[in-house]
Amino acid sequence: MTKRGSLTSTILRLMLVLIFISSSLAVYSIINLTFSIGDARAINASGSLRMQSYRLKLYLDRDEQLLKEKINQFETTLHSEALERSLTWYSPRDLSQQYLLVVDTWNQMRFFIENDQRQNYSASLKDFVDTIDLLVLEMERFAALKLRALVIGQIIGLFLMLIVATVATRYTRKRMVEPILQLMDVANSISKGKFKVNVPQTEYIELHALAEAFKKTASELDTLYQDLEGQVNEKTIALTRANNELSFLYENLIRLHADTLDYKALSAALTQIQQFEDLDYVRLVIEHDDGTIDSIEADNGWLDSNAVNSEQAAVTPVKFNLQLEDKNLGYLEIISLKPLNNMLFVNFAMMLTRSIVIHNATEERQQLALMEERAVIARELHDSLGQLLSYLKIQVSLLRKKIEPQCMTPDVETQLIDINDGVSTAYGQLRELLSTFRLTIKDPNLGQAIEVMLAQLRKQTGIIIELNYQLSPHLLAAKQHIHVLQLTREATINAIKHAKPSRIEIDCFLADSDMIHINIKDDGIGVSHLKERDQHFGIGIMYERATKLHGTVKFDNNPQGGTTVSLVFPPQQEPLNG
Repeated sequence: MTKRGSLTSTILRLMLVLIFISSSLAVYSIINLTFSIGDARAINASGSLRMQSYRLKLYLDRDEQLLKEKINQFETTLHSEALERSLTWYSPRDLSQQYLLVVDTWNQMRFFIENDQRQNYSASLKDFVDTIDLLVLEMERFAALKLRALVIGQIIGLFLMLIVATVATRYTRKRMVEPILQLMDVANSISKGKFKVNVPQTEYIELHALAEAFKKTASELDTLYQDLEGQVNEKTIALTRANNELSFLYENLIRLHADTLDYKALSAALTQIQQFEDLDYVRLVIEHDDGTIDSIEADNGWLDSNAVNSEQAAVTPVKFNLQLEDKNLGYLEIISLKPLNNMLFVNFAMMLTRSIVIHNATEERQQLALMEERAVIARELHDSLGQLLSYLKIQVSLLRKKIEPQCMTPDVETQLIDINDGVSTAYGQLRELLSTFRLTIKDPNLGQAIEVMLAQLRKQTGIIIELNYQLSPHLLAAKQHIHVLQLTREATINAIKHAKPSRIEIDCFLADSDMIHINIKDDGIGVSHLKERDQHFGIGIMYERATKLHGTVKFDNNPQGGTTVSLVFPPQQEPLNG
């Protein structure tokens, strides 16, 4: 096991070495400067001895008291602390000897002064001054020596510091900087998403801990990154699927609202969702208020109980209700061996529900608009033609009364009768037309509307009138309802008035040929009476209504007697009134 030291301790040791060297240089400099503090004073003092020596020569012939003062001043300078430092242990031997020589020479010079040997003093003065000059020279040499020692010491110290700094730099670069740079490369690689990295080996605890932290972080980031990539892929797939689902729902919503909402459009929508979700079977069951149901299937149909395999038989169909508020329109039924995307089918069922409700509301508005328009026409006819015919009938009666008996010839009587019958017939036909226009369909179910109309006719006659209605509401549009209702009423009224039946049966059903049949059958006198009424206004309207329904109307004799009025037309499969 590798023994690791502390990076902090190593740096501390290097710093201590540098501090020691710099401190040593500082201490050495301080000591050197301490020993050099009196050098300038000593040189000045020794220099002043020369001047004082010449002054003593001048004062030999003057006041004796003043001469003594100058002698004392000279000795004070000679024995000053600055000059006596020349006798210390660290002073050079030459300097000390020269200083003692100056002192000895002075004693001789003083003897000359005190014994009034002026000529000897003057003769020895030049040698004495030269001795003092040698002392000054030795002092200067000693001061220069200390300065050189200081410089040499500084150079040596700086050189040592440079060596230590170089060694420390090389050491730190190799042992510290290079591992740190490698760790920086590792960090850079991690920042670029490369988590498979090799951390440097180092002998320091701190760098080793940092390297291990990088290694652990890279490993954890690699694991986390892989998890995040998986999550991102999952989220991407989920978002893509959600986007596809929204696009699918939006496209189907546009398609269902753009075109006529019929079996074909709903079957196409079911086929698309079957292909989109890879379903086995899907169908739409619409429940009507009258208890009838309509089943709309995708292109592949619904599950055949005879051809079903065991795996499909074990699957329970899943139903999604078509419910808006408290109104239930049916359900969407699905059989699939795969798990279902419930949210998609809930939204799809909601979309179908709203489309059906919106379409039904539109159909009801169209129907109400048609009824309002016919009511307006009926009011206009009643206020115009109805009043005019009533007026003509009154005028014919007044005309009959005003004709003199002698003027009432058989021809005039016949003309008046024809005019009166024509006005009465026209008035009767107008009343029938007004009654037809005033028929209203308060419910989208045509069967109930026909039953309400027949209930009104049953009150006016003793004839038995039966209705067998087997049509699903989705087969007829609102504009077809009124034509079928009015044509049925016209045929029933004609049978009551002209066929003299005891029983009338009305059958409404969808034949195997996918054509709608409306049969009004009676047991009356037969179809022969129609020959007399080929020009009947109501019969003409019946033919016209059949044409508007893209169908035909026929009048046939029954084998057992009576007449059958047959209306045959194709279903438009537009509304889905549930």
